[in-house]
Order: sequence, then C-alpha cells, then structure tokens
Amino acid sequence: MNGHVDIVRILLQADWVVKAVISLLTLASLFSWAIIFKKRSYYKKIRQANQEFLNKYQGAKNLIDVLESKGPDLSSFYQMFNLSYSEFLKIYKNMEKRPNEKIQEYFSHFGMGALERCLRKGMNLANDRLESLLSTLASIGSISPFIGLFGTVWGIINSFSGLAAGGGTIESVAPGIAEALVVTAVGLATAIPAVWFYNHFNNENRKFNVDMDSFGQDFLNLIERSLIQEK
Repeated sequence: MNGHVDIVRILLQADWVVKAVISLLTLASLFSWAIIFKKRSYYKKIRQANQEFLNKYQGAKNLIDVLESKGPDLSSFYQMFNLSYSEFLKIYKNMEKRPNEKIQEYFSHFGMGALERCLRKGMNLANDRLESLLSTLASIGSISPFIGLFGTVWGIINSFSGLAAGGGTIESVAPGIAEALVVTAVGLATAIPAVWFYNHFNNENRKFNVDMDSFGQDFLNLIERSLIQEK
C-alpha cells in the first residue's frame, strides 16, 4: 500500500449527490468571485467620479456652472448636488414671482428641510448601487458551509454503508471519507472569500456614507453663506 489517495479519481467515482454538491459549490464560488471583481471595479470608478466632481465643484466660480456642466453619472456627490441644488433653484424661481418676499424668508420659516431631503434621496440612490449584489454575496458566504456539510454527511453515510456491506478495511472506507472531506474543503473555500469581501465592501460603504454626509453638510453650509451674502 503506497498510502497515496487520488482525489480526482475519488471525486470522479463519487456518488452523484456528492458530485452535484461540488458542482453547485463551484458555481457559487465562480459567481461570488464575479461579484467581487465587479464590485471592486465599481468602487474604483465611483471614487474617481467623486474626486472628478469634487475638483469641479470646488474650483467653480458659481454652482450653476457646475449644474450645467453635468458631472459624472457615477458620482454620488453629483447625484446629491444635482437633486438638492435643482430644488434650491425651483424655490428661488418661485420666490421671484413674489416680489414682496425674499428667499431668505422662505428658509427662515421652513429651514433647509427641502434641500436635506434631496440630499438624503441622493444618498439613498447611491446606497442602492453600492449595496447591489452584497446580499447575494452574503447568502453565498452563509449557505455554502451548510451545502458542504450536507455533502460531507452524505459521503460519510456512503462510507458507513460500505462497512455495513462487509468492507471492514480502511481501504474500503477511505474513498468515502476523502470525498466527504473534499466537499467540506470546497464549501469553506467558497464561503470564506464571500464572507471576507462582504465585510470589506460593507466597510467601504460606511466610508462612502461618511464622505457623502460630509459633502451634504458642506453643501448646506455653502447655501447658507450664499443666502447671508444676498441680504
């Protein structure tokens, strides 16, 4: 006995249930890695888009030029700015129809609630894109070990069935135990990257939300300063 176990041969000769479990886990792993690469690429693009818009926003002489120049579609900052400043212009135009009232009086009575809601809407739209496919990644990470465990249990059952049939040597049960352990390994290999990147992407999303909140506060401060200058 040379003590060598050919894993490939064992899997090829494995029960169809074990083969089905390994195939399912392999597909889940490929799908999770596709999500991972897609999300990494998207986060890189949105960072670049945000920085591009921020440079334009900070270097502009007035906000109307920023609005008319149209920022990068992927930029969450632009999405927030577009919705909020467009709402500000609508309020401003409506107040122009009332010559006896100034826009400062509107914001004095109603506050910045309308602009804040638009900023929040922009954040929600950005978060919908940021969180896209993360639930799928979480599901793969949480379910894969249990699918692997099912294949493991099934392989062990087959091994004990061989013992019950009269094959009492280690050579008779080794293939079943080996295929059971391989299924466990495949399940873990599928789950671990999915869980790790799910947590990583959630952490990235928190950073994006902090940045978006900071941008929103800066924008409201800018509007307030512009209203003071118009008095």
